[in-house]
Amino acid sequence: MQKGGKKIPGIVIAGLSGGSGKTIISLGITAAWKEKGFKVSSFKKGPDYIDAGWLSKAAGLPCYNLDTFLCPPPIVKQSYQEHSKHCDIAVIEGNRGLYDGIDTDGSTSTAELAKLLNLPILLVLDCTKSTRTMAALLMGCMKFDPEIKICGVILNRIAGKRHEGKVSANIEKFCNIPVFGAVPKLKAKDFPERHMGLVTSEEHTFSDQAIKATLKVAKDTIDLDDLYKTVTGEDYRTESETISQINFSEATPAKPEPVTIGIVRDSAFQFYYPDNIDALKNLGADIVFISPLIEESIPTVHAIYMGGGFPETHAPQLAKNKAFRENLRNLSQNGLPIYAECGGLIFLGQSIRLNDREYPMSGILPIKFGLSKRPQGHGYTKVEVVNENPFFKKGEVLKGHEFRYSSILNIDYQDHEMAFKMERGKGILDKKDGFFKNNTFGTYTHIHALGSPSWASSLVKKARAFKAAQA
Repeated sequence: MQKGGKKIPGIVIAGLSGGSGKTIISLGITAAWKEKGFKVSSFKKGPDYIDAGWLSKAAGLPCYNLDTFLCPPPIVKQSYQEHSKHCDIAVIEGNRGLYDGIDTDGSTSTAELAKLLNLPILLVLDCTKSTRTMAALLMGCMKFDPEIKICGVILNRIAGKRHEGKVSANIEKFCNIPVFGAVPKLKAKDFPERHMGLVTSEEHTFSDQAIKATLKVAKDTIDLDDLYKTVTGEDYRTESETISQINFSEATPAKPEPVTIGIVRDSAFQFYYPDNIDALKNLGADIVFISPLIEESIPTVHAIYMGGGFPETHAPQLAKNKAFRENLRNLSQNGLPIYAECGGLIFLGQSIRLNDREYPMSGILPIKFGLSKRPQGHGYTKVEVVNENPFFKKGEVLKGHEFRYSSILNIDYQDHEMAFKMERGKGILDKKDGFFKNNTFGTYTHIHALGSPSWASSLVKKARAFKAAQA
């Protein structure tokens, strides 16, 4: 893997647990290296959209997700190589704790991803009310899997210079690992939390200021030059490999008929993997972005893709735009292919109830939604396609993930209208997911195009069929 004959260096930023502060540190380092003139390729380990959105803003480039549950490891490795090959350095933010995964082998952990990509790890240590014990925890991480390469640590939530000195001295004495920085306890106002992560960068009123705040933290507290030199040293560069072309589809027509796919994207609907949009483009689709928050009509499109987000925070605006909702419903009735995930599923429904008030949605699917204070579905999913449907072959098995606070208040469906049987996860109801009518399909399961290549080819194929029928 080369850029001008040089290997592309990269680093995985990990923590001992979720909430350890690795996101703010990852953002700060990314923004700081970008400010120095480096072209930084950012990645998020796992299915997280929110952190990826912030990293994209910090790097000024799309942030791609790397997930060895959603996608086979060779595909993950190819994706990393492809999307970092024109950059100076890559920053990968891990998820949860360093060794946390879905099984006792840690097969989907941040540590395994670092090993897969042959990258060093910068470990963020939350030092709240702890000193010498941090050295013991670090030593445990080092010895738990000798194959990983921890190149240094960042001390986080340090109470003061005395606290920093004690922790650093113990790490130096017992672990012989460099401390690249010590970040003090930060105020929460720059990064308010909602649900299980940071609010999206699109929704944060002061997102640019927030990125500048992380940049200042990194410049004030982290030895960025020394860290960069360590990561770009020969010992920590990834091996040179030939990058094979990623196949996004099962079959690509020799001369594909151009079609236009509308993607609903705004502050209410912003959860999209860049790889999913790339997959549609690679199959010959032209992409237009549309917004039910500001547009009253839908332009000429041959299919619509609606991702997730937080439509509940924009329910009054969505409900007020009656023209758009009616336009979408009429297009659905006329057979326009529509594929919706999570927040998009909610918009396909009858309504959503918030604080004893009901807000009408598009009314395409007979579902009424509510909102709970706790997650109603959270984690990886595995589904089997058990019924004939517009987008997937019966018998196909798909891997994805779900993350929702919405609940089902009322639903009217027949068993044959649910495409998925959940082998893992909750789905819409009773371990069923993938509710469809005509060519409209709504699901709580988010899928990744590189792990489920049939999705993009099916959506584009449906779009071409719709266009031909309208001719």
